[in-house]
Amino acid sequence: MRLGTTSYIYPADLMTNVRRLAGSVMDVELVIFECDEYGSNLPDKDMIDELKLLAAKNDMTYTVHLPLDLRLADDDPQIEKAVRVIRCTQPLSPHGFVVHLDGAQGGESLSLGPWTENCLRSLEILIEEVTDAEMLCAENLDDQSAERLDAVLDRIGVSCCIDLGHLWKQGVDPLPCLDRWLPRARVIHLHGVGSRDHKRLSLIPQEKLDEVVGRLHGKFDGVVTLEVFDQDDLNESLRAIRSSIRRLAGSY
Repeated sequence: MRLGTTSYIYPADLMTNVRRLAGSVMDVELVIFECDEYGSNLPDKDMIDELKLLAAKNDMTYTVHLPLDLRLADDDPQIEKAVRVIRCTQPLSPHGFVVHLDGAQGGESLSLGPWTENCLRSLEILIEEVTDAEMLCAENLDDQSAERLDAVLDRIGVSCCIDLGHLWKQGVDPLPCLDRWLPRARVIHLHGVGSRDHKRLSLIPQEKLDEVVGRLHGKFDGVVTLEVFDQDDLNESLRAIRSSIRRLAGSY
């Protein structure tokens, strides 16, 4: 597995984060936003060139997290915004494009049938942009049942992004989902859950962490993103996962 983290570890812009992370992680999840309130952090050509150079020098890859407000499950999704991000970042040869399948109301406000059909229509358009459906990684969300993701994966050839932190937050045993989805996964999100999620992985009890790491270490060749947004949380998460790997190695 290629262990990585997000482009929001340090209180700085995307490029500063990638420069500082280069050499210490194997993948950086580029968290891209384009919104009226906060503007855009879409890289320009010079930034793309530097990102390519940093990746080549440090044997590093990128995943791209598409904007959160695409509303791909709605009747009127923000497809153009997703297309702009995909076209901008494709020169980086990303490992995958992580996408949320939700709507303006979030959760399960729309019944499964119409929700699924809307998601499929949106994904079919995006597949034309990435050319390979497996490059799109649909993520399980913390306010949706696992059956929502199953409904999409059963109908279209996209990959999935298994967010284990979301499952822990929901109080769901992640192992059945991991076993079911892992053959379709390109990206795994790992993070701890305390008063909120996306916190240090050391908040997860060792036995629960060892269960999922045991399913991944030496068996999953995709990207495992420590999806945290703070330097201390990242350092604690790296220590936690490395300790888990050592415990597992000692048990054989």
